[in-house]
Amino acid sequence: MTARQIVLDTETTGLSAEDGHRVIEIGCVELIDRRPSGRTLHLYLNPERDIDEGALAVHGLSRERLRDEPVFAQVAERLVDFVAGAEVLIHNASFDIGFLDAELGRLGMRAFREWAASVVDTLALARQMHPGRRNSLDALCERYGVANSHRTLHGALLDAQLLADVYLAMTRGQDSLEIALTAPAAQSGGGDAMADDWPPKLLRVVAANVDEIAAHEEILAAIARESKKPALWSDSAQGAALTAGA
Repeated sequence: MTARQIVLDTETTGLSAEDGHRVIEIGCVELIDRRPSGRTLHLYLNPERDIDEGALAVHGLSRERLRDEPVFAQVAERLVDFVAGAEVLIHNASFDIGFLDAELGRLGMRAFREWAASVVDTLALARQMHPGRRNSLDALCERYGVANSHRTLHGALLDAQLLADVYLAMTRGQDSLEIALTAPAAQSGGGDAMADDWPPKLLRVVAANVDEIAAHEEILAAIARESKKPALWSDSAQGAALTAGA
């Protein structure tokens, strides 16, 4: 079954939808089976109100720039049609959904979550994976090697594209160093040649020299300092044995 996900971001006139602030930009990126499909939705909106100076400094979108853009009522159907039935990924989802629900509510339309199959808060996910660390989009781009030097101002579509790259990097399932090692069955006699100890009999082992082991230990120490706990490799029996030169 095809898995469809939408990575979504918004820009707004201010920080609180309850104070009457409005959505002024929406960016959506579609993923199909964890791959960008090439389909996007990018909308600028006329908020019909002033924009807070703090918000303007973040996204650079002025009321004058948005004067000739459509109002939310003119694009609401396009938005809900684009996200309908998909898992929607949003960084700090409560913020964006609060604004979208306010916009939809003004039109008498159902709340945002009722259009999507589900909503995943990637900020909550990042905090679970990296407790006690900075988990802003910029911090995650740096952590996962996602290039964002071109992000001088926030932009809904740009941020959705960056978040898509970050999410895919965060959820690749490469968090474990456990390795299943199974040798092929013996060609004669059909016996089981699986190795029960380390190293497997069919594996060629090249031992690290003293300098390489020292450099490796420095890296593990740096990881431990950064994460406030020992590196996963240090905790594995195989890693400890190899680091010791066994």
